[in-house]
Amino acid sequence: MLIEFIYNIKMKIISWNVNGLRSAITKENFMPFLEAEKPDILCLQETKLSSPEYRLELEGYHQYFLNAKRKGYSGTAIITKVEPLSVKFGIGVEEHDNEGRVVTAEYDSFYLVCVYVPNSQRELARLAYRQHWDADFSHFLSRLASDKDVIVCGDLNVAHQEIDIKNPKTNMFNPGFSKEERDDFSQLLDSGFVDTFRHFHPEEVKYSWWSYMFQARAKNVGWRIDYFISTPNLLQHISKADILTEVLGSDHAPIVLELNC
Repeated sequence: MLIEFIYNIKMKIISWNVNGLRSAITKENFMPFLEAEKPDILCLQETKLSSPEYRLELEGYHQYFLNAKRKGYSGTAIITKVEPLSVKFGIGVEEHDNEGRVVTAEYDSFYLVCVYVPNSQRELARLAYRQHWDADFSHFLSRLASDKDVIVCGDLNVAHQEIDIKNPKTNMFNPGFSKEERDDFSQLLDSGFVDTFRHFHPEEVKYSWWSYMFQARAKNVGWRIDYFISTPNLLQHISKADILTEVLGSDHAPIVLELNC
């Protein structure tokens, strides 16, 4: 079985919101980082691509890109050494699927979902849509989890708890930290998922996104909005869930999950 092969050799999955893939690959550390880490699976968000034929120059990987209908907007990708049994684009809801936000790869024993969750925008202008998205995405994951285990990774655009954001008091009504978004994320976890980083690091303060303004990254004024969440059965096979804060090239840091026996 594929899952035995994976666990016996350790599988490394890296997820990264690259904030524009064409720009990211021009950064001096981007390709050297991938070549050094050699992830078994690389999940990307906010690729902002227009060409459906675009591929990274990575030998030995199967590459699955989903672009938004709107050029230069959103976009996700799964780039994997192990060929999936199947690949699904979107969640089957037309009003969501034109934004290129979800790619799902099916393996023998689990589904891997790469997602870029919509931002509710300034003054929460898109909060109603965001909550509609949250409900539909949760239903999509529940359907997958009824079949086999699920790993979800990507930019979920929410800092779940006060420990996940530098200034919780001043951000209570800002996109990504509203009560509604945090409650929706709590409901998702309650439906049968675990925040793997917080499971293994219950007290650690570590962020995955920093504004480009006001030297936020240098001052570590950040948010943890990038996640690996999984069904509980997979926790016994996870050896690492971390944020690679030292890796530059985007306003987000890459995150990593390692599975083994």
